[in-house]
Amino acid sequence: QVQLVESGGGLVQAGGSLRLSCAASGTIFSINAMGWYRQAPGKQRELVATIPSTGSTNYADSVKGRFTISRDNAKNTVYLQMNSLKPEDTAVYYCNADISAWGRKAYWGQGTQVTVSS
Repeated sequence: QVQLVESGGGLVQAGGSLRLSCAASGTIFSINAMGWYRQAPGKQRELVATIPSTGSTNYADSVKGRFTISRDNAKNTVYLQMNSLKPEDTAVYYCNADISAWGRKAYWGQGTQVTVSS
């Protein structure tokens, strides 16, 4: 059973920073792309950033220059460093990973709340 467990969300003032983590566990043969998505109240889930197993990262225009995605393949973990946070970054943040286990599929974490106060 593959699971993604997120941590690091919370309440922060505008201009502050948070670091999200997402660890994959279970029987895993390989992890392909990993990423972060977010969903604000009343809005659709949107891509924040993705990172392939090798190659370039990809960011939503709204977070470029402020957020950095990285991964530690030895720990099956992806991170999202969020700096210069804005109230409009408030959302539930979800981790996503394309994992090859006894098959290949996309897995989602349970979500972690990020709230940025003005």
